[in-house]
Amino acid sequence: MKLADRALNISPSPTLSIDAEAKVMASNGHKVVNFGAGEPDCDTPDYIKEAAIAAIRAGKTKYTPVTGISDLKEAVCEKYRVEQGLAYKPQQVVVSSGAKHSLYNAMQVLVEPGDEVILPAPYWVSYLEQIKLAGATPRIIETREENGFKLTPAELESAVGPRTRLFILNSPNNPTGSVFTEEELSALAEIIEKHGITVISDEIYEKLIYNGTKHVSIASFSSALKEQTIVINGVSKAYAMTGWRIGYTISSEPVAKAMAGLQSHSTSNPSSIAQYASVAALTGGQSFTERMRTEFLRRRNYMYERLNAIQGITCTRPSGAFYLYPNLKGCFGKRYRESPVNSATGLATLLLQEAKVAVVPGIAFGNDNYFRLSYASSLENIKEGLDRIENLINKMN
Repeated sequence: MKLADRALNISPSPTLSIDAEAKVMASNGHKVVNFGAGEPDCDTPDYIKEAAIAAIRAGKTKYTPVTGISDLKEAVCEKYRVEQGLAYKPQQVVVSSGAKHSLYNAMQVLVEPGDEVILPAPYWVSYLEQIKLAGATPRIIETREENGFKLTPAELESAVGPRTRLFILNSPNNPTGSVFTEEELSALAEIIEKHGITVISDEIYEKLIYNGTKHVSIASFSSALKEQTIVINGVSKAYAMTGWRIGYTISSEPVAKAMAGLQSHSTSNPSSIAQYASVAALTGGQSFTERMRTEFLRRRNYMYERLNAIQGITCTRPSGAFYLYPNLKGCFGKRYRESPVNSATGLATLLLQEAKVAVVPGIAFGNDNYFRLSYASSLENIKEGLDRIENLINKMN
């Protein structure tokens, strides 16, 4: 049986692969410290669970409209009105089975063979694969650590060409945790508007921001930018609802209509029960999210200090999400026992095999000089994992 080229050209998700391998090791009796997780370690709040239970008991278990129930779409519109000053109509919202599904829908209706997509690196692993699945060409722009891994206006300007169709913006960023300030976004917005580029703005980590930085959606800078932007968001990170699989897009009506048509012939509506739970998440009290953010800040500060104290590792202080992205170049050229260490992938393999610590090597995000560590884990686990990392690196020579 011959497989389609699109299937043969898909690369497996390194983050999911490492997480799966760590779980297999744990099931075999090894105590693995897993820094690969891309989800909060706390449980979904009870008020959200109760809303789901109430929906089940009320018989809200049937098909819903393809693009989501009206209550949820209205809650999304109200959220962006209050938080970003953006006026959207429910028909501009498409609710999907997670933000990754929302991204896939957007990519499929926006680009095609011959188009280029500007993708700053480091990038979340699925962006690259989804660009390829749509038949477009990624135009990868390496950002610099000294700029906080943030694309500069000059870098964006130089990347725009006659085939540029789309620019992917992810702030707060996975894997680096970088967050664009309002001033930085304003400078990018001028270039985007001038060239008429469509923007996918992935805002899934918007509630997890530190250092007094404020989340600003690029869609809020002008009416033109609003028309050019497809906002991607969801409930997974802010409300510890990763398994509920609810994401959404907000866009112009023609784009929303195209995504609705695509979704109608692929997955149809997302889970009805999860949608009603998501209404409760967006309209209920937000104290849970603030408590989680405060705890993540405590863990970030601890991990940041510990990593920078390990010989051979340097790390920038991220302003958002729940990841650190340490630079490992000071460890390269050394050996652990008989094993040379020349890349983040090599060091990550050693850490998993020898120290039972799972990290995601930076090659997954476009640069094998780094790896990603998630602090969405207990402080006890973080301390144990960093002790193991430090112990192994101290034995390298």
